[in-house]
Amino acid sequence: MDKRYDSYCAADPLFYDSLGSAVAQPTFEVARRPLPEGWRREPLDDWLIHAPAGERLPQQGWKVHVSATLANADRVLDAVWDYCVPRGLSFKFLRGPRTLLLRNSKYAARAASGKFVTVYPRDDAELELVCKELDELLAGETGPYILSDLRYGAGPVYVRYGGFAARYCHSPDGQVVPAVEDETGTLVPDRRDPVFHVPSWVTLPDFLAPHLAARNATSTDEMPYRIEKVIHFSNGGGLYVGRDLRTDTQLVFKEARPHAGLDADGTDAVTRLAREAAVLRQLADLPQVPRVHDEFTLGDHRFLALEFIEGRPLNKVLVDRYPLIDADATDDDRATYASWALDVHRQVDEIVRAIHARGLVYGDLHLFNIMLRPDGRVALVDFEVAAPVDGHRRPGLRNQGFAAPRDRTGPAVDHYALACLRLALFLPLTQLLRLAPAKAAHLADVIADAFPVPRSYLDAAVTEITGARKQPDDEQAAPAENVPSVDRDRLARAVLASATPERDDRLFPGDIEQFRSGGLNLAHGAAGVLYALHRSGAGRWPEHEQWLVRRATSPPSGTRCGFYDGLHGVAYALELLDRRQDALDVLDICLRESTTELDHSLANGLAGIALNLAELAGRTGEPALREAAWRVTDQLVNRLADDPGGDVSGGRHPYAGLLRGRTGPALLLVRLYELTGDPALLDHAATALRQDLRRCVVRPDGALEVNEGWRTMPYLGQGSVGIGLVLDQYLRHRHDDQFAEASAGVRRVARSPFYAQTGLFAGRAGIIAYLAAQPDDPELRPELDAQVRRLAWHALPYRDGTAFPGEQLLRLSMDLATGTAGVLLALAAARTGDLATLPFLAPLTGAPDSPATAGATLTPLGERR
Repeated sequence: MDKRYDSYCAADPLFYDSLGSAVAQPTFEVARRPLPEGWRREPLDDWLIHAPAGERLPQQGWKVHVSATLANADRVLDAVWDYCVPRGLSFKFLRGPRTLLLRNSKYAARAASGKFVTVYPRDDAELELVCKELDELLAGETGPYILSDLRYGAGPVYVRYGGFAARYCHSPDGQVVPAVEDETGTLVPDRRDPVFHVPSWVTLPDFLAPHLAARNATSTDEMPYRIEKVIHFSNGGGLYVGRDLRTDTQLVFKEARPHAGLDADGTDAVTRLAREAAVLRQLADLPQVPRVHDEFTLGDHRFLALEFIEGRPLNKVLVDRYPLIDADATDDDRATYASWALDVHRQVDEIVRAIHARGLVYGDLHLFNIMLRPDGRVALVDFEVAAPVDGHRRPGLRNQGFAAPRDRTGPAVDHYALACLRLALFLPLTQLLRLAPAKAAHLADVIADAFPVPRSYLDAAVTEITGARKQPDDEQAAPAENVPSVDRDRLARAVLASATPERDDRLFPGDIEQFRSGGLNLAHGAAGVLYALHRSGAGRWPEHEQWLVRRATSPPSGTRCGFYDGLHGVAYALELLDRRQDALDVLDICLRESTTELDHSLANGLAGIALNLAELAGRTGEPALREAAWRVTDQLVNRLADDPGGDVSGGRHPYAGLLRGRTGPALLLVRLYELTGDPALLDHAATALRQDLRRCVVRPDGALEVNEGWRTMPYLGQGSVGIGLVLDQYLRHRHDDQFAEASAGVRRVARSPFYAQTGLFAGRAGIIAYLAAQPDDPELRPELDAQVRRLAWHALPYRDGTAFPGEQLLRLSMDLATGTAGVLLALAAARTGDLATLPFLAPLTGAPDSPATAGATLTPLGERR
């Protein structure tokens, strides 16, 4: 699970959104103060900026952060305002209590947590004075420790060197990130790690040296324990495996940071850890519950040492055993799995009832908190929200796929989660029930068709989930329609009904990425949705197109220029929408930007840009665009020779796949070969494809998937299906035994009955797009039809249409990459078999029928360079 998504679920019950965009968000009292004469106030995302009119700050330097808790935030903010305004100091603060809670919540970004107010000193002398005086002014106030900063003294004042102005550059892995200037004047990433860092060209001011020494004074040397492995970090602390050095006993250590890791009630990690220790001692006679070994404090962090339970989380065991991943699983395979799953549920049910018998509610039952020992016995872990039955309140932390609705308290919270577990063991899609509880009946029907499970077992779960429930207005997701039809018109109606033309930041709700890359682009913005509506035959919408044009021709600072994440994709969409001049106006903005720092990728780098330039050159006849396409291609070919190697995709390794791997450049080179007939282009394409295939593995069933080290990926964007599409494009021009074998392995990937999500880039819609691109293989047509039918597994009603959930399945999405627009485009591809439904999967405009004849009139790549 990607915990970033939780923070974007607070503003809207149906769509991912930022609290900075919420119309009715409560604000701090200071935010409503009248501005002094000569001051300006400006909103920026979750922040409110206050500065003297005309103030010109340096573009980077040492900044001061002040942290606060929900209890003292108003008081701290009053003090900072009263200090900064008379001194003409620019500052910003989080605009309201909900934003502060989310910034300090358990799964918030660790590097940003604690930052409540930012003050911008003009130089080092003012920095020293501000730190000293704010520290004195705020003495005795508390707040979360800011992990990315250096603490000044013992109070809530911290410092960090970083950017003041909004400047951006590309990180080593090709992402657009905030930037600062190094000693040569080059923009480099402004590191925002959850650890204090001073750039190599910056000198720490002398007055901060004692505070750095104090920070480094905390040591684990005096502890009788050794930490051996990190299991994971959250904003509330860490989870580790280690040993008691006195007895050599293996233990699990839970760390809690004060005032951080807040739950929905504002309770911090330290308070929850103390409650967990008390609950575990109360349950010490249950062998399925870890025993408390010790409690201790290090610095101001609290630790709980627990019995180490050997085993694996149920979610990982389920992935390894789940038969619906394998297209060739037999009735016996599904029966064996069903017997195992029923036994797991029986064991969990027994443990939960034993907990209830001791007067407690577990409160956090889900697949990640159920451990399977090597002998098959079940244990439960993570009791931080467990609480007495008497006076029980809804837990402040919860897993969205198992969280009971607001009218359930006490043991009913666990009964609801047990009902969800009945379904999730056979079809792990219970996140959908938060959006449409009636979907439970449909999931049960799918399970009954696939597994030999007693119908009464499933019906009991459906009754528990959907039974006599009063649904508050703010949870009302959709009418009680559990199997909405999946057709073009219903999808288009849902997309159009979701539009918010009154907003500047986005037109259609989509993935959380739209709040980083903007709401304009192909992947997550308006361009992709309008493109999908048009290409699927659902029509043109001039008023929405005008919304896109107005903003794309005057883009905000930091807008990217890539194909899927930026303005090149916008230009492509506008051209296909018959808005050529608008497309050229947007393209002109792109051509003024340097490409030297871009990576090789299709998503945001050289491959996507060169493909777009070549396509628009063919459409418009503009020779300057053709020349620009070749210049970018030359840059890319030079980079293909620089491959770091390795057989793992992502993280610190090169990415594989269509969007971010070498497959995107291979697609470009195949398309250019079709324009020129130059065999060197196919040679380079083969090199690129081999680099990506090195990062793939063959699963036991013969399916080829991208190897990410901890999982394998089949999908269109960063998985093997995207590689397979381009392998097939290559094989139409030149045979290659390795590529033909790999292509056959990819075909097996596309036959799986179960995919966790429906998105185009990372879900079933991308599988459908891949199968639709195989018109010469009649055996795949039944597979394509089956995948289209299975779209209904995720389909949800929205207004008078049908919509699909985005990444993590927690909210609906309408964008191309993750949501309903992508499904719409995939359905169009399945219906028409048109390769051109997806960008660049057909020859570029201007490509001759026979590439070999073109070589006589167009210059080969080697001679151009």
